[in-house]
Amino acid sequence: MTAETTGAKAPADKTVKPAVVKAAEVAPNRRRGGDIRVTLSPKTAACTSGFGGVLYLKAGEHVAEHYHPYSEEFLHVVVGELEMALDGEKVRIGPGDSLLVPIGVRHRLVNVGDVEAHIVFHLSPLAPRPDLGHVDTEQLPAPHEPGPQVGGPR
Repeated sequence: MTAETTGAKAPADKTVKPAVVKAAEVAPNRRRGGDIRVTLSPKTAACTSGFGGVLYLKAGEHVAEHYHPYSEEFLHVVVGELEMALDGEKVRIGPGDSLLVPIGVRHRLVNVGDVEAHIVFHLSPLAPRPDLGHVDTEQLPAPHEPGPQVGGPR
């Protein structure tokens, strides 16, 4: 498929450049549980439509229940067996599975397997401000930690 066959035009504005961000070089965030690393975001890559990264959850670990009032969340399981509660309804997901969490749906993710889970995530569209992107609905595992740094200048 090419621009000629689809009728699509290349964007005139080239302010966003391709970016590579290595997850191993991103500081883990443990505020909501697990090891969350935001790799691509307005702050790290000047992207404008969403943000994403990787999540590592040890066996038995969870990400506290929350919801996103402005964003859909897309998850893809690389390694591990997980249970996601979506507005209280539990869904099992494993390697190769992808899951869509719609806007406004409360969700809580638990590693129910015996190995560390590895999940890739993306949220889109962006909230009007980073502090409006998550609404926590249960006690956080590490409330003293700041949330992941998503917005702002690089």
